[in-house]
Order: sequence, then structure tokens, then C-alpha cells
Amino acid sequence: MLTAAAVFAALAGLLHVYIWAMESLVFTTKGRKVFGLSAEEAANPSVQDLFYNQGFYNLFLAIGTLTGAGITLADGCGVGTALIVFGTGSMLGAAIVLVTHNATMLRGAIVQGTFPLIALVLLAINCLTR
Repeated sequence: MLTAAAVFAALAGLLHVYIWAMESLVFTTKGRKVFGLSAEEAANPSVQDLFYNQGFYNLFLAIGTLTGAGITLADGCGVGTALIVFGTGSMLGAAIVLVTHNATMLRGAIVQGTFPLIALVLLAINCLTR
């Protein structure tokens, strides 16, 4: 179970690296389309600043989660599990906030929250069956 949890955590981390790229690197071209914004909306410097900053939040969560997955896969260390729980818990929390704030964002919340949820469930099963 622990290996499977680390794999799903890694998938969550990789997805958040992709989200970072869409929000921070290619926002005014491909990124804006992913988030359903017009070229005019994406050209607004305030919108660009918000997405750029949000992208780095996603990158930092990804780095922590990927580090945790790597440590867990390498030696099953508790530090790795703690990083996975923090990173995927934050990702899942953000997905819940997204959909509870705006129900039309359900698809985005599902994309953002599925891998973290699976990782957390697998970690819980691992802890409960030891």
C-alpha cells in the first residue's frame, strides 16, 4: 500500500508541475485556454500576476510531494510519508475549496484532487493495516 500511495502522490506532484507550467510559463498562450480565459482577460497584468503566483504555490506543493514520494519509495521513511500527507492534503484541500466556492469548477477540482485523494486513502489503509 505504501508504494502505491507514493506512486499516486508522485502523479499528483507531476500534475501540479503541469499546472505550474500552465499558470506561470505559458499562461498568456496555452495556459489561459486551459483555464477558460479569453486573450483579453489573460492580458490583464493583475490576472497574470495572480496566476503566476498561484503557479508557484502549485510548484512548491509538487516539490514537497515528489520529495516525499521519492523518500518513501527509497526507504519507507516516516519523513517521506509526512511530506506526502502535507502535500497531498493541501492539494485535496485546495480542490475542495475550489468546488465549494464555485460549483462550476467541479471538473477542475476532480482533476486537481483525485490523485491526492487516492494517495491519502492508500496511506490511511497502510496505517490501519499495519
